[in-house]
Amino acid sequence: MSTATAPAGSAVIDDEQLAATAAAFDGVAPTYDGPQGNNVLIQRMRDIVHARIDALVTPRSTVLDIGCGTGLDAQHYAERGHRVIATDWSPAMVARAAERAATTGLPIDARRVGAHELDRLDVERGSIDLAWSNFGPLNCVPDLGATAAALARHVRPGGHVVASVIGRWCPWEVVHYARRRRWQRVAVRFLRRPTPVGMAGGTIWTRYHTPGEFTREWRRGAPGEWDVVGLETLSLFVPPPYLEAQALARPDRLVRQARWDDRVGAWPVVRAFGDHFLVTLRRR
Repeated sequence: MSTATAPAGSAVIDDEQLAATAAAFDGVAPTYDGPQGNNVLIQRMRDIVHARIDALVTPRSTVLDIGCGTGLDAQHYAERGHRVIATDWSPAMVARAAERAATTGLPIDARRVGAHELDRLDVERGSIDLAWSNFGPLNCVPDLGATAAALARHVRPGGHVVASVIGRWCPWEVVHYARRRRWQRVAVRFLRRPTPVGMAGGTIWTRYHTPGEFTREWRRGAPGEWDVVGLETLSLFVPPPYLEAQALARPDRLVRQARWDDRVGAWPVVRAFGDHFLVTLRRR
């Protein structure tokens, strides 16, 4: 990814930036099931997220996919007998997810609702057993606390939210861009304001978080409603997905890197580093 210089200003993503983010994902929706959105390293992270969700859901649960993209995760859980509500801010992504539902005949209810506006999701209070957000949609919301408050209404007591979030401290990324003397790109994750990141000619506006920052903002919006019950790194030793070619050039090394991620990924301190972190929250 390339990046532009973020303008000085508010630390909150504004309406124009939200619209630009939706347009960027609209632009890649036709091809997003390919390497850009689903390469080997992305699939490895997806498998880990699925394993954590599988440990929490019971048969025929009602589940919510926040930032569903083209609906790959939604299809996975609909095929397993769950009722899936799939939401996204990008109209083209929602259309792809709806097409997937129509083609497969699976119970996927695709709706255009952004992760930042879940307060307007039309569902019965407490009707969601589990919600997940995969590969960073929550990085694009202006106010994580507002999202936490909305989900506290939608998710039943004892239900869960599982979210993979793009982290601030990614050693692979620092080294990769420092070697190329792309210092502005090295600094992107450390900016404490909405940051524009280029994707296929569009711009995604995002905020990077440490696990501590994420959970503090989440809890401030819904005090007393959520407990953090799981936290681990995703892709610390394993390279980020955009370095897939480099990773696959040494498959033996990739196997060892994956083993180290699996072994130490949930350790305190270690879990704050990596391309993403995975947080599991339980509704009180």
